[in-house]
Amino acid sequence: MGKQSDVVKTESNTSRKIGYALLYLILGIIAVFQVYPLIWLVKFSLKSNREVFSESPFALPTEPRWENYTTAWTQGNIGLYFFNSVWITVVAVVLTVLFASLVTFAITRMNWKFNKLTLGLFMIGLMIPIHSTLIPLFSFFLSINLIDNPIAIILTYTAFNLPLTIMILLGFYYTLPREIEEAAVIDGCSINRIFFQITLPMTMPVISTTAIINMIYNWNEFVFINTFIRSDHYRTLTVGIQSFIGQYATDWGAIGATLVISILPILIAFFFLSNKIVEGIAAGAVKG
Repeated sequence: MGKQSDVVKTESNTSRKIGYALLYLILGIIAVFQVYPLIWLVKFSLKSNREVFSESPFALPTEPRWENYTTAWTQGNIGLYFFNSVWITVVAVVLTVLFASLVTFAITRMNWKFNKLTLGLFMIGLMIPIHSTLIPLFSFFLSINLIDNPIAIILTYTAFNLPLTIMILLGFYYTLPREIEEAAVIDGCSINRIFFQITLPMTMPVISTTAIINMIYNWNEFVFINTFIRSDHYRTLTVGIQSFIGQYATDWGAIGATLVISILPILIAFFFLSNKIVEGIAAGAVKG
């Protein structure tokens, strides 16, 4: 019996190792397909127009043209576009997270007549196609003189990101113990102090999640910027790439360099904060 059990254990261990090997092989293949487009983009950004059209798209650049990055940053005005992307994204994310936290706190922690109706109205926003509102929003902003004004972009980003942010925060707020807030009320804390000094710090894991999700959307958004902003002074990176596309000539290497510059902040943020996304969603996934 002892020998038979040892054989069974050996076979199970072998099958488990084979299973893990196949799993890692499949995951490795998927990772290669996921990462290679980024590697290809870096190679593309170091090529000249002649290499782009005359050589294989998979070929390495014969003489890497690092000056493409200098051209993109200086002649293409990418420095200004990058700054605009950063500050518009940061302001929109801060406003979205703050307003969503206030709404979620009011819905889950306060008893008032229309809290469920208010939550339902916010959730309806998830069913509205974003770009179907493009023409009404353009007419509205035109009537109040906000066309070619970054305030229009910030308001649009905040409004359309609120429903998803509230939905993610909602599950986490339901799991928070009320005893701490009740003790704070007994000690004489006001609603404002309870929210900003007690509840908000406890929700930092899920706030990090929503901030990253909103940042990725705001950073990559193109249609609203291209519609509401006319001057170069307020354009962001996603729209600024068009400056390299001319009527008779296009600097494809500089376009590739601009794309690399534009995705670097997202890659860095996701690399360091990807665990926060999983933790935050998992923390708010189960209602306690």
